Amino acid sequence: MTEAPEPTAKPVPARPGSRPGARRLVILVAVAAALVALAIAASSILGGPRREVATGIVVAVRATSLSNVEAFSIRTTDGQTVDFTIGTLENGAAFPPGHLAEHKVSLVPVRVTFVERDGAHVALRIEDAP
Repeated sequence: MTEAPEPTAKPVPARPGSRPGARRLVILVAVAAALVALAIAASSILGGPRREVATGIVVAVRATSLSNVEAFSIRTTDGQTVDFTIGTLENGAAFPPGHLAEHKVSLVPVRVTFVERDGAHVALRIEDAP
């Protein structure tokens, strides 16, 4: 008796993207893109220039009018003079820059939150020192 030949399995054609490892590669690329997006978002929200704080008495105010202060300087308790330009103040309504002239006369200290940009100290928040 003759045996019938065994049926041979036909190879199944590969679907596009179904190669072994292709799925892993797609997942890896998606994860890498998500991490890059997260890093960009975190640097926008948290990062950028590091915020610093300085406290001292106002020793100079450069202004073209009471409402247009361009820069000011404070002297810290250790005797250093720190110069600032005015950025967009977070609390400009609560502490208008023109109020710095009163602090210069009264010698009541101020606390300045600032960042360094292009070698200059840019004030972001000014308030009465505690």
